[in-house]
Amino acid sequence: MRALVALLTLLAAAGTPAAARDLPLAQPIDCTLGDTCFIQQYVDHDPGPGAQDFTCGPLSYDGHKGTDFALPSFAAMHAGVDVLAAAPGTVLGLRDEMPDTGWSPELEGRDCGNGLVLDHGDGWQTQYCHLKRGSLTVQKGQRVAMGAVLGQVGYSGRTQFPHLHLSVRQGDRVVDPFDPDGQITCGTPDTDVLWTDPPAYSPGGLLNAGFADRVPDYDAIKEGTAHAEALPRDPDALVIWGYAFGAKAGDVMRMRILGPDGREVFAHDADIADPKAQLFRAAGTRVRRGLMPGTYQGEVTLIRDDIAFDRMETTLRVD
Repeated sequence: MRALVALLTLLAAAGTPAAARDLPLAQPIDCTLGDTCFIQQYVDHDPGPGAQDFTCGPLSYDGHKGTDFALPSFAAMHAGVDVLAAAPGTVLGLRDEMPDTGWSPELEGRDCGNGLVLDHGDGWQTQYCHLKRGSLTVQKGQRVAMGAVLGQVGYSGRTQFPHLHLSVRQGDRVVDPFDPDGQITCGTPDTDVLWTDPPAYSPGGLLNAGFADRVPDYDAIKEGTAHAEALPRDPDALVIWGYAFGAKAGDVMRMRILGPDGREVFAHDADIADPKAQLFRAAGTRVRRGLMPGTYQGEVTLIRDDIAFDRMETTLRVD
């Protein structure tokens, strides 16, 4: 998967690491942001019933108290992605026995799923949630270094997709590592951040794209198994699909198929009516006379306010 296009880069040049009195944080997940993982949601900065992230964007939900580092598929989770200590500390407590089944009512009160809390001194704590059952590598009371492997990303607790939820606290105060003193104004770089290497902010983007001979099941898309690398010459239909996160009302997903001769076979603009944390769109054409053999090119583009802000390409071989 190629890197997601980031419209905004957080403090790329002007930002500085946290002051000595604060808690410098490293990336808590062993992946490449914008390529093999992405930030799905941030701390909610809206004091009312709504939600907004630190840029005044939509990547949060009401009352969200952490940063969600998500994987693009369950296949990536099954392959194993390590969760890392964001700062040196001592393990205060942990849980490692909950199933990787996502949320169900009988799990009420154990929203974090499998996870742990690290104490960093001076009232600072970090909490790591939704880890894979049986993956934790540490014990209560153990001292760990920054970057130490704590476990692996899973699907336990109150979650709808595989991700690591990182919460940062100082005493009873929830701290947004992108805005530790609460003075930022819609992403304006006027404060220090806790990150030693501040992650770029992406306002949404494409996670995957592919071909199929019918509209695929959403479960297959989330699993990472929906793409057909090859099809026979006589499928019932030729379908292209895109999988995205952080969609806003009014966004458009543009899908286009080019044949082996470079000519356009199909094109469609799918309107997105409501904001969605994750979604997919699919469109295509019935095949009545067979497909030309060769390699087909697929293009999926996300458009916001008439500006294309992310694009993916995919290929299909027809034998």
